[in-house]
Amino acid sequence: MKAIDHLHMPELLSNEYPVQLSDTEQETYKQFKSELILEMQDTEITAANAAALSNKLSQLANGAVYDDTGAVIPIHSRKLDALEDLIEAANGNPVLIAYWYKHERERIIKRFNAREIKTDADIRDWNHDKIPIALLQPSAAAHGLNLQDSSGNTIIWYTIPWSLELYQQTNARLWRQGQKAESVVIQHLTVQNTIDEEIMTALENKDKTQSAMLHAVKARLK
Repeated sequence: MKAIDHLHMPELLSNEYPVQLSDTEQETYKQFKSELILEMQDTEITAANAAALSNKLSQLANGAVYDDTGAVIPIHSRKLDALEDLIEAANGNPVLIAYWYKHERERIIKRFNAREIKTDADIRDWNHDKIPIALLQPSAAAHGLNLQDSSGNTIIWYTIPWSLELYQQTNARLWRQGQKAESVVIQHLTVQNTIDEEIMTALENKDKTQSAMLHAVKARLK
């Protein structure tokens, strides 16, 4: 059964916020993608190496990548700039930011006065509007958190996941019965001409994670 068919749910508004790379940054992305794909030309594309490739491309689209030693290599700050625009557009209302990689959390916290929701105290403070900018890692906190008591009604996806389940469950932290606002806004920071667009398409088509990931990588190889 779907909650929306049986419960009084707020209106759900889903938007894409397009992020543009500079010509130089776009060329860096293309070169990085080509080098990764070339390394895989003589091997069968499996879910494991498709995931590795898509993770690297997603990191690059988001502005930084881990090198082979685990060090963070900054590339650009386009998503951080776009995130700042969306935070300002919230007009002081609390916002919830969904991130994926640790270096994203560190870069966001460094730029904004943000706090990650991890403990009962964090949940309580969010619901009492004491956290204006909150961070949430979907794989760690997508289930079981009741965050609808805050006046915040906006989720910003800094990193869009392949997993439809994690995506829907994270959105359900705010889009649920008991939400005080009449609507919940889901914003997606989508870097144009990158894997972000393919992930959005997969979610919109409700495709399975593995098949969508394999399709995206095989399309690039062709």
